[in-house]
Amino acid sequence: MRIYEKSPFQGIPLRTLSSSILPKLQWFALLSALLIGAGLLSPVSSAAQNNYEIQVYPSETVASGKTMIELHSNMAVRGTTQETGGVLPTEHALHETLEITHGFTPWFEMALYTLSSIQPGMDWQWVGNHIRPRVRVPESWHWPVGLSFSAEFGYQQRKFSTDTWTLEFRPIIDKQWGPWYLSFNPALGRSLKGESTNRGFEFNPSFKISYDITRKIAGGIEYYGSLGPLRGFDPVQKQQHQLFPAIDVNLGPDWEFNFGVGWGLTESTDRLTVKLILGRRF
Repeated sequence: MRIYEKSPFQGIPLRTLSSSILPKLQWFALLSALLIGAGLLSPVSSAAQNNYEIQVYPSETVASGKTMIELHSNMAVRGTTQETGGVLPTEHALHETLEITHGFTPWFEMALYTLSSIQPGMDWQWVGNHIRPRVRVPESWHWPVGLSFSAEFGYQQRKFSTDTWTLEFRPIIDKQWGPWYLSFNPALGRSLKGESTNRGFEFNPSFKISYDITRKIAGGIEYYGSLGPLRGFDPVQKQQHQLFPAIDVNLGPDWEFNFGVGWGLTESTDRLTVKLILGRRF
């Protein structure tokens, strides 16, 4: 999403504003309502899903000498209602992840995640920690697309995941065409300790396409998937697929705001999830 300093409505007649912006907002609201309704009417998912970081990453890294603090808040409105494989249910559990990222050079950053969960009727619990270095192609190279690469290594308690130690490699490719933005994250993840260790690397793609509805608001669709091992994908109903109608709000160059409501497309996916990302650069 592009950043603008002036008000997006300055000097625009009300009639022009209504005719150009309202149809886009109505389309986005209708799509969101359809997906939310489908999620409420669908059966509850049969397997747990780790909804702690729900984000399609851009290729841009935090500027050198700057620190970004983000809070990821996620809740499965329709999820698992009982323990599955020794993992606590997801329905109505609030997942809070604190992400602190520091830029060391114009092309390298390091992030630390602290994962936590509030289960219904239980106290706030620590889930685990992840660390994620990331490098990017410098802007001075003038590549036609943004490109970066991250590696994420982390631990989570057994009652929150069947795999306690995990590793992920995430290429990130993105591009801005005028008001349109596209990002693709073809991530590969694997278990280092846990029930899925023998599955090797699994394909977990995600992508985002958005459109600047105004100079302050971008609306679009985010997709998150988990298809299974590279040597042979899982059957479709055992895969995880989610679609999130989402908005990004430009609160200023130092802020990040993203909100979305996600619909699970398979039995192995939480059926209805709400996510919020709020970040600030210092």
